[in-house]
Amino acid sequence: MNHSDLRAKAPSLAAGMAAADHSPDIQLSQTHHRAALVASWRIAHGATVLELGCGQGDMTAVLAEAVGPEGRVVAVDVADPSYGAPVTLGESAARLAEGPLGPCIDFRFGTDVLDPSVDFPEGAFDHMVLAHCSWYFASLVQLRDTLARVRPWARRLWFTEWDLTPTSGDQLAHLLAVLIQGQIEAAGSHGEGNVRTPFSREGLLRLLPEAGWTADDSGSVDTEELQDGDWEIAACLDLAGTEERLAVLPEPVRQLVLSQADVLRAIAKPRGNRALGAYSITAR
Repeated sequence: MNHSDLRAKAPSLAAGMAAADHSPDIQLSQTHHRAALVASWRIAHGATVLELGCGQGDMTAVLAEAVGPEGRVVAVDVADPSYGAPVTLGESAARLAEGPLGPCIDFRFGTDVLDPSVDFPEGAFDHMVLAHCSWYFASLVQLRDTLARVRPWARRLWFTEWDLTPTSGDQLAHLLAVLIQGQIEAAGSHGEGNVRTPFSREGLLRLLPEAGWTADDSGSVDTEELQDGDWEIAACLDLAGTEERLAVLPEPVRQLVLSQADVLRAIAKPRGNRALGAYSITAR
């Protein structure tokens, strides 16, 4: 399936997601983004894919469309099916399972691939995908160990994440929101936000060889239509206003976080903040 074919299917794929009942325009932009990614990865009909950090299945749906009825997508997430709002992971998965893509998707929630009981045969998958989920890991060590554990199972890795290096000044609010959240986590106040361990593209490239992967390509990914900048800014300001989360921080760190949150409030727009760009790395 070529790029234009998959992108053309984005509206129907987005309409099949449970979240589209609440925010159809947002769901469409998120699906467009993932359709462009998967099209560029040249994932063929009939392929087998292991997706880590599948969440509500935004990427899962696009992958399932790409591999077709003869392919298979095993979509794994450590979260419980009850996680998420206004649509839970389980509700979103159920909607996909009932649709035309359902037969080739195997959702596995509450699953940690570092658990010895979770195993697949060597070379079971043509592709492994991590898309916009790696900052959710508790640490780079956990990410490295996860990539090492799955290395025998898949022939090729497709990895996409936000890029910490801004290309314009109007991305600085998103960057600051990400760094503040990462700082709070690194200082010992742990939560369940989307940003726990932000790291750079270069950080990932240093980590891959330690996990047994060899990167063979890297490129930038357009995120112009995505709303994640607004979401992370709101999440950061909510977090900075939560005394329970800040109280466990060392006092100098707490004051630094509060001052950075003041700066974020000053530079962020009420809405329409430009998101950071993203990068895609492939490895064998």
